[in-house]
Amino acid sequence: MKIGVIGSGEVGMTLAAGFLKHGHAVTIGTRSPAKLKDWAAQRPGAKVADFAATAAFGEAVVLAVAGAAALDALKLVGAANLDGKPVIDACNPIGDDPPSHGVLSFFTSLTDSLMERLQKAYPKAHFVKAFNSVGAGQMVDPQFAGGKPTMFICGDDEAAKRTVAALVEDFGWEVADMGAVEAARAIEPLCMLWCIPGIGRGDWSPHAFKLLR
Repeated sequence: MKIGVIGSGEVGMTLAAGFLKHGHAVTIGTRSPAKLKDWAAQRPGAKVADFAATAAFGEAVVLAVAGAAALDALKLVGAANLDGKPVIDACNPIGDDPPSHGVLSFFTSLTDSLMERLQKAYPKAHFVKAFNSVGAGQMVDPQFAGGKPTMFICGDDEAAKRTVAALVEDFGWEVADMGAVEAARAIEPLCMLWCIPGIGRGDWSPHAFKLLR
């Protein structure tokens, strides 16, 4: 597929490199092209563009920016460049308050989620939550003694979720579809849980979630 990755932080660069590795055509979007000069030089197949051109390129789009900046980033993307496309939402609504006993603050509540806000703002895009509940180092081809970890996804469009599930499975994950967009209220806080060992105890060793049946 042609995939446009919005965001040039660690998550954006990791996912873009992963899609390249797995045979996809990738453009990564940034507001600071110089930041990606060395990254792009090491990956001849990668293209670098602004947010709008990146989303226009993609048959699927990845949103990998800070949660507080997500709506502003999508304004630069433009609704027309998202309409009808799967949009992988890898963002978390991390707030400005410091962590409390290792627990991150969120600017959303248990009756709201960041992805719901994004979907409401861009109703013709097909948002799918994914990659928000694991560290960048384990997003692509994770290796755990316990087997494949579980990526929890959700979204309102079934076709978009099938597309995203195939991409996630290609990265070496099993996928658990939690249903409609409202399930992001439960999936986004998994970021809090994933971060507690690191923030609370300084233990950032590789770990991920597994759904057992």
